[in-house]
Amino acid sequence: MSGGTRPGTGRDDTTRHDTGTTVERPRGDLGRRLAARRAELGLTRQETAARAGMASSYLKHLEEHPCASPNRGTVLGLAAALETTVAQLTGGSADLPPGPEQAAPEAEFTELGAAECTALLGTHGVGRIALPTASGPVVVPVNYSVVDGAVVFRTASGATPSLAAGHQVAFEVDRIDDAFSTGWSVLVRGEAHVVTAPDETRRLDEQAYSAPWSGGHRDLWMRVEPGTVTGRRITA
Repeated sequence: MSGGTRPGTGRDDTTRHDTGTTVERPRGDLGRRLAARRAELGLTRQETAARAGMASSYLKHLEEHPCASPNRGTVLGLAAALETTVAQLTGGSADLPPGPEQAAPEAEFTELGAAECTALLGTHGVGRIALPTASGPVVVPVNYSVVDGAVVFRTASGATPSLAAGHQVAFEVDRIDDAFSTGWSVLVRGEAHVVTAPDETRRLDEQAYSAPWSGGHRDLWMRVEPGTVTGRRITA
């Protein structure tokens, strides 16, 4: 993938506070997942601990010590507090496709407006681009950013995403919540171009959220000009 996101650690757990003191980042797999899910929900460590019925000092211990081994009741409480599943929280579903749970009994399907689609796209993340190739259509994941309303991503010349240049493509991002059988998706359709202007390339390099997750030398910027942007949401 071609640029990327890195989960935060919550409002009270950033690496440096305004006072200048440094806070250790979570290191264990469970700890990292706890902190990442808290950040996703916008919860502090204290709020999460209160939801789970535990001391915030114990939650801090779980997040910062990779050898910590809470009992099943504790993990169940944390999963409920963080509105997720035990499998998601412990990484047991990391190699499985999302959405293995049953559909909600009374699910509702709605179309999203332009403003909500834009908000869900955000400023960066991971999405999938569908493009034509000589052997047929292909869908590949890329790390993307949104700059001046367009989707941009970094790749290598000759790599599959670079074949999108000059073609109409589809770019999709989504999120599935297995715990509640809900989710959303946003679809951007438009023409892809290679960014060639040196000043624009330099600007994108400066604004890139991180180096490509997949590593390697990837200095070709692609830009997808949105012709249409649509979205859908499933709620229970």
